[in-house]
Amino acid sequence: MTALLLALAAGAVVGLALGALGGGGSMLAVPALIYLLHLDPATATTAALLIVAVTTLTALPAHARARRVRWRTGLLFAAAGLPAATLGGALSRYAPPAALTAGFAGLAALAAWRMLGPRRPAPPPAAPAAPGPAPAPSPTRSLAVGAALGLATGLLGVGGGFLAVPALVSLLALPMTEAVATSLLVIGANSLAALVPRLGSAGHVPWTVVGPFAAAAVLGAWDGKRLAARLGGRTLQRVFAAALLSVATLMLADAILH
Repeated sequence: MTALLLALAAGAVVGLALGALGGGGSMLAVPALIYLLHLDPATATTAALLIVAVTTLTALPAHARARRVRWRTGLLFAAAGLPAATLGGALSRYAPPAALTAGFAGLAALAAWRMLGPRRPAPPPAAPAAPGPAPAPSPTRSLAVGAALGLATGLLGVGGGFLAVPALVSLLALPMTEAVATSLLVIGANSLAALVPRLGSAGHVPWTVVGPFAAAAVLGAWDGKRLAARLGGRTLQRVFAAALLSVATLMLADAILH
């Protein structure tokens, strides 16, 4: 009963993060599965990918109905990361648990730093440009960011929304609301690609933990958007960043001691 309650509570928090911020859920899911529900790192990262994939793809239709998903942009961005996510998922089978824990701790610290960093000031209005198509973002840079995101997804079991959202905004010039919605498509696709090589060697998936965790995450994602509107996205970012810093410190200490 205790494990069930912990899975439900942790899943709700993960869903809130995904629903409110378009990312950050898997950064909390992996440590919750390891330290609260006592899964080993390899099983925890596989379970986190499954939970994040289910949660993001369940939340996606609501954003699609609101016409916030840029399907072509999201699919192209995700396509760059799919081979890297598959490769990362295959390599994760050979990575020592301590290395996975340390790598995840570093990525969690990076995510917290990005969330706590000051907002960039809005650029001044540009002068009217000459008629013609808007300049396209660098395909090489877009492919590189998409591939890096996919590799992190496959290797460390993270959805990568905290990287996908700023990349979609800065590289592809999407408005924030559309970037959050489109990131769900990218996260879901990368998570599914990373699951393929993992499931064959994952062994027993603890469905008694994963099932309630995923169900609570799906319900939490529906409330995340309303919570963001009530508290403000910046407030939520700071709360999740503080949680991530605590998680990063705990996991890094664990990796060093073991």
